[in-house]
Amino acid sequence: MTRDAEISADLLDPARAAALHATLSRSGPPPQAGDPLPPFWHQIYFWSARPPEELGKDGHIRNGTGLIPDLGLPQRMWAGGRLEFHRPLIAGTPATKVSTLESVTEKQGRSGPLGFVTLRHEFRQNDRTCVVEEQDLVYKPYPTAANEPRVQTARTDETALAKQVFSTTLLFRYSALTFNGHRIHYDLDHARETEGYPGLVVHGPLLAQLLMHLAEDQLGALRRFTFRAIAPLMHFETAELCWNAGQLWVRAPDGRLCMEASARQVPLA
Repeated sequence: MTRDAEISADLLDPARAAALHATLSRSGPPPQAGDPLPPFWHQIYFWSARPPEELGKDGHIRNGTGLIPDLGLPQRMWAGGRLEFHRPLIAGTPATKVSTLESVTEKQGRSGPLGFVTLRHEFRQNDRTCVVEEQDLVYKPYPTAANEPRVQTARTDETALAKQVFSTTLLFRYSALTFNGHRIHYDLDHARETEGYPGLVVHGPLLAQLLMHLAEDQLGALRRFTFRAIAPLMHFETAELCWNAGQLWVRAPDGRLCMEASARQVPLA
């Protein structure tokens, strides 16, 4: 199914890229006007700012006010996505984002009804497609008891590994830069009492972003990247970002798998 497209424009301000560069403790100088942006940094642009009356209890844009229909399922999770990088977005250059609703599926899960939504985003500069992203979201009822994450043990055969600590300040700054009002990332009472998590939840896109940086370190420029969230990671847990031959994953301190991903590089000309 497809609904009307939402189109937005952004100047890709280099100052915002510099803020993300500092937030993620990236080495070297931040991107300047005219420089290519690292993959997935479009997340900090194309804000959809809505007044408070258009927000849900969780701080997100209320379903039914935009592309995503109201399925009557309030708990939202970013389940994964697929990205194709045709060319880098350039900092300081006007760009457009075209978003469409690709599919909506409702199912009955073991714990109740589930809604699966896929959005498609195309990012363009100078009349050329730069990035195409498909974003998978899952909706379900709020839990009646503490969330028990699905436990899947992560593999341990990585050939490269980076550790990442997530402070509450880091989560707040990433929420601010992406204009993400979801309270699970900064409101501990809401995360625990309403959504059933033991702590603040590390953003799925933030984990994917860090895995993309690791993939770039190993491969160079990326052509494709896919990721799937398996279990939430809490702010008090140190993540292990792992790599082996184009496969990536996030491992929690207890060994559980939080995210898995794959990356492909741009072929040599």
